[in-house]
Amino acid sequence: MEKGLIIETPPLDVYEQMAADEALCESMPAKHLLRFYNWAGPGITFGYSQRRKAVAQAVEAAGSAITAVTRRPTGGGIVFHETDLTFSFIFHSPGPYFEPGKTYDRLHRAINAEYARLGIGFDLLNERTKDYAVNDPVMNCFAKPVDKDILYNGKKVLGGALRKFGDYMLYQASFQAPDARPNEAVHRNAVIKALGGEFGLLWEAAAMPPETAARAAAIAGEKYRSAAWNERI
Repeated sequence: MEKGLIIETPPLDVYEQMAADEALCESMPAKHLLRFYNWAGPGITFGYSQRRKAVAQAVEAAGSAITAVTRRPTGGGIVFHETDLTFSFIFHSPGPYFEPGKTYDRLHRAINAEYARLGIGFDLLNERTKDYAVNDPVMNCFAKPVDKDILYNGKKVLGGALRKFGDYMLYQASFQAPDARPNEAVHRNAVIKALGGEFGLLWEAAAMPPETAARAAAIAGEKYRSAAWNERI
């Protein structure tokens, strides 16, 4: 068994959450890191390649009053972080190339299998679907499932987005079942067991190293709160 770290962080806003993941990708205190977001308040994230103007229009059309909005380092569509269980998994993935479909399949199949073991009947969507276009009017990540998403009674409950940082992969996920936060402990344990079993990990809890936390604070201000990043397209 290899050691994996479950990184505990204090309550963070949406800008700090994105920055924490990026700082961890830079420092990598272990080859496998799992972090469940501890939210300081609601926020909205949108995909790396989405157009900021179209995102703003979609958020306004949804009637959301959330003003904390930032671009993710990963792809995908708009995600409203109000009642979800959000987590990231950073893992060793050497080499310059990766196949997103195979990565999603591995991660979501493992999570789906653990829920099946618990007697919870989720389904893994396995069909060709259109990827998120940068100006697609249907950009809410949970309004339109895509291939390898996890569904419950036909409704998407878990989706993720990827970004490769050198020899490591960042997977950012949102679990939006109705009891995602009320039964957070159950769902956290399911993810921990699923990913630990799939990657052969013995988990240890750890705080974010002080130098990584300081780096994350800098990235949040310099990047994720900035117009240069959020309005890049």
